[in-house]
Amino acid sequence: EEWCTLMFFCEVGSGDRRSKDYEKLAIFGGVRARRGAELKVLSAVETKVPGYFAKLKSEVLDRDRGSDATGTWGTDSMTFQDDELSYALGKQGGTRKKMERSSGAVVQYVGHVAIFSGPRAERKRAREYMKWLFDQLEGPVYVEGWEDRDDCTVLEIPGDCIGYITGARRATLGALEEEWGVLMFFMNKAEDKGRGRGSGTEKLIIFGPTRGRRGAELKVMSGVETKTPGHFTKGVREKTSSEKGFATDRLILKDDELSYSLGKQGTTRKKLEGAAGAILEYVGHVAFIAGTQKERKRCREFINWLLQQRRGAVTIADISQRDDATEMHVPENCKGWVTGNRGSELRRMEQETGTYMFMALDARGDERLIIFSHDPGSKSASTGRMAAERLVNEMVQEKLRDDGDRQGGRGRSDSRSRSRSRSR
Repeated sequence: EEWCTLMFFCEVGSGDRRSKDYEKLAIFGGVRARRGAELKVLSAVETKVPGYFAKLKSEVLDRDRGSDATGTWGTDSMTFQDDELSYALGKQGGTRKKMERSSGAVVQYVGHVAIFSGPRAERKRAREYMKWLFDQLEGPVYVEGWEDRDDCTVLEIPGDCIGYITGARRATLGALEEEWGVLMFFMNKAEDKGRGRGSGTEKLIIFGPTRGRRGAELKVMSGVETKTPGHFTKGVREKTSSEKGFATDRLILKDDELSYSLGKQGTTRKKLEGAAGAILEYVGHVAFIAGTQKERKRCREFINWLLQQRRGAVTIADISQRDDATEMHVPENCKGWVTGNRGSELRRMEQETGTYMFMALDARGDERLIIFSHDPGSKSASTGRMAAERLVNEMVQEKLRDDGDRQGGRGRSDSRSRSRSRSR
């Protein structure tokens, strides 16, 4: 499941498999998936049978060389000492995972050997990231020539915000790395070591894929802006990019608009972000929207509709040309039941399915429920528009059955609690 492969033990040729000291495990899938699954298995075997990997190390490292689309697929290795291994692995394997996600390479530890598999560029990044990780144990690290790299973003962080952004025992940076699949650390030249923090700025470098870097960058900017208002937003204007690929738009919000579009503990922001498929972060009063042109446009529409709802009913005349919306006509006597007190049931279903839902008027002024999300969902998935549609239909059926019971004289039952538990 993790690597999307098919794996089973098999017999090659003839003979009694029970008389052997080993069995053959067949792994089917793409070259990256096969390698990921293979190394995971070898890591587990090495734990149970130390020294087993040494017997087939050369065979494993040479396997599938040059067999990807770039023609540069290969495997590199690095050997660790005991104390180095625990540092490179991290708590619950967190450091290994961030190395893998940020570099793009398959990164696995088999015994004391770190293995990096992927195209040449990915392997090079993984080795560099690992080197910088260990260099930090010796003192300040500075990445020479970072300006010319295409895998990093650098932010200037005010000295009095560094502790806030780093967190106790690096907890805040670690959480960002895990959330966005990036590698982050403060860069200092050796001669700056004694300068101290609290004055001036320090460079925070973020390594990883474009979307992950941007998400982490905006999260850091938001944190700094909270501590030092205006640091990143002074003089910033609204912007709508014409770039079809990945880019960032800006939208300036008023005080009341900001609090409404943020929601309690940021729930509304997360909802809009998830349903749009874009990155949405509020830096001060500026909403930064990052993603493809389609994702950015969708996110801006969602924000505008959200703010319109404060003033009254929203009119969306036609959704027939949209590929991110599902229209549902809810019976009049079921609308209050489906929406819940102050929209509580809609909010619950949104949170469960990663969608954005509200009642909107059509061109004739008739009200219907629209479910928005970039994810169409499926018959079995618990998220996406199809999952939300199923939850709404369950609530409608519960209400209709309940009304039928009352008309039949059986009395009203507490079916909302049954509906909620069943939908979960």
